[in-house]
Amino acid sequence: MQIFILEDDEAIGIGLTYSLENEGYAVTLAKSVGQAYDIISNNDFALYILDLTLPDGSGYDVCKKIKKKGDLPVIFLTAFDDEVNVVMGFDMGADDYISKPFRVKELLLRIKSVLRRYNKETADGIIRLQNLIINTNEAKVYKGNHEIILTAMEYRLLLILLNNRGKVLSRNQLLENIWDIDGDFVEDSTLTVYIKRLRDKIEEDPTNPQYIKTVRGLGYIIEDDK
Repeated sequence: MQIFILEDDEAIGIGLTYSLENEGYAVTLAKSVGQAYDIISNNDFALYILDLTLPDGSGYDVCKKIKKKGDLPVIFLTAFDDEVNVVMGFDMGADDYISKPFRVKELLLRIKSVLRRYNKETADGIIRLQNLIINTNEAKVYKGNHEIILTAMEYRLLLILLNNRGKVLSRNQLLENIWDIDGDFVEDSTLTVYIKRLRDKIEEDPTNPQYIKTVRGLGYIIEDDK
């Protein structure tokens, strides 16, 4: 799972990176608002951890840019005297904050709590997967703030993969669970077409998919965020 950190204090940045990588996360660290803009403009992350006070700007500004991409999880790191401004962060859509100095174990618990809220289906029928939002009650899919129009087959295929997150599904397993509009079974070659069309709609780069991944010789998987 990819986590982005914005922190100009070198000791804190190195310590956070080391601790999170030991927990199995992949970490990208930026030390300035300028660096952060360059990185988040070209990459998506499962979680963003932002310091509030940077030499060239504020974590608030970076949070605004992140939230323009979609409903993505953000945790603020604050000094004690920043706490009076935390409400501003929540108004921008931040999910949590933690004050410096902090215990790494506490931050890890906060991270897992926020990710659970985003990556598990809730009572209102919402499934969140990074930049995708699937409203199962309305059978609608959103990429960031924009609705993606899927065919019935594409939507059914996406739900099958989502309901088996973390599990590789073979082509035969997928074919057993999908059928065309007339109720006929889908042929193997047609499944390839549906996978391609679905990737074209939900992936930033369909040639390098981040959601529906191919496991060579085995099948397809949507990885489960831990």
